[in-house]
Amino acid sequence: MTPMPHTHGEDTEQRLVDLEIKASYAEDLLDSLNQLVARQQEQIDLLLREVRHLRQRGEPEAAPGVARDPRDELPPHY
Repeated sequence: MTPMPHTHGEDTEQRLVDLEIKASYAEDLLDSLNQLVARQQEQIDLLLREVRHLRQRGEPEAAPGVARDPRDELPPHY
């Protein structure tokens, strides 16, 4: 038994279904990327606030766990 050839309407319907599936996946990906960008922006904002706070305190901007130079602790009259 030979398969029946697809009619033009069936082919168009399948193509439409395929496009809807692709659009759905693209929409999900876009939502995920938007959430990721929003989280990254929150992290950037937090880091900027921390840097601003450190600058206001007049402390050097050192990475966590890095030993500070004792000369930074000298009183101003030295």
